[in-house]
Amino acid sequence: MNKFVYTPGPTIVRENVRLAMAKYATNPDLDYEFYDFYKNTCKKIGSIINTKNPVYILGGEGILGLEAACASLTEEGDRVLVIDNGIFGRGFDDFVKMYKGEVVYFSQAYDEPIDIKYLKAFLEKDSNFKYATIVHCDTPTGVLNDLSQICPLLKEYNILTVVDSVSGMVGEEIRVDDWKIDIVLGGSQKAISSPAGLTVVTLSEDAVNTIKQRKEPVTGFYCNLGIWENYYEKKCFPYTMPINDILALDRAIDNVLDEKIENVLNRHKKIAIATRNAIKEYGLELYLKEGYSNTVTSVKIPKNIGALNLKDHILNKYNVLLATSLGEYEDKILRIGHMGENAKLEYIIYVLNVIENGLSDLGFKGNGKLVELFNKYYF
Repeated sequence: MNKFVYTPGPTIVRENVRLAMAKYATNPDLDYEFYDFYKNTCKKIGSIINTKNPVYILGGEGILGLEAACASLTEEGDRVLVIDNGIFGRGFDDFVKMYKGEVVYFSQAYDEPIDIKYLKAFLEKDSNFKYATIVHCDTPTGVLNDLSQICPLLKEYNILTVVDSVSGMVGEEIRVDDWKIDIVLGGSQKAISSPAGLTVVTLSEDAVNTIKQRKEPVTGFYCNLGIWENYYEKKCFPYTMPINDILALDRAIDNVLDEKIENVLNRHKKIAIATRNAIKEYGLELYLKEGYSNTVTSVKIPKNIGALNLKDHILNKYNVLLATSLGEYEDKILRIGHMGENAKLEYIIYVLNVIENGLSDLGFKGNGKLVELFNKYYF
């Protein structure tokens, strides 16, 4: 029997997306019609994230995009501001250092979003940065940062912005052009609900020009975002595209457009609010103080039970695969990944029932029934 997987990515993939992936495929390098298909898929993604900037689909999981952005922008000695209020936020430093950039951190507590007042005060003292990295939703805790304030502020200081929206895109509103974001990165396997293996990236004119004006060429090839320029006019991809993955992604994007992005965002919001309220009333504690993402809810698990023990028990007894967190939170937090296809009533209700049963099996007595509490706040 297949496991029921309810994690904050990879998410549930709808049947029509799986069937699209199984279609007979052409040769993406030689069939010019595929260039039109690819470009049209990129255009649809741009409409969802509100940008007229070029959009590209890269053949590699979301981490490829994070490294590619840093590889393409960073030259030796460049000062880069790493905005750090989460494990993935701080994790950008590895890529910056890898390409010989100098990392400067702006750090805040991991249980709340970036406070724009403190960031502004920081920049008033030191703003000599080539670019800044920001995570939209930091998946290990689910904290959501307000890009609509952060990115325009950085732009005032002529700092390019690199945004990891892998766990935010499609589950949280993102207005790339209005918020003056230079590079945005998304992943197929999160709220888009397509199979893992693709990165979505957008590049502003400022980002493109910065890459072109480098003193030294980008180290390597696959992580060089400059190689995508004029691919359509030349009818030449930088490398053979994973066509079946892109067929699936296109169908997943159509699912979003068919539902309408405003309805998708509202669905995420309703389920997230009801889940958080139900968890609190049930007697559990949320990890975050504020800044809750609508794609991930992080729940503190009592020490006498342990998040890892609960996860393993639920898998062994109920055949449901849930996720704890990373690093120091691995045995403290259980994450409810209500993103993409996961953010549907039939799935969240089932998962909440399983979580309640698992907790009860391990000796936790809650206040009422989780699903009844969820329904109270949802309907």
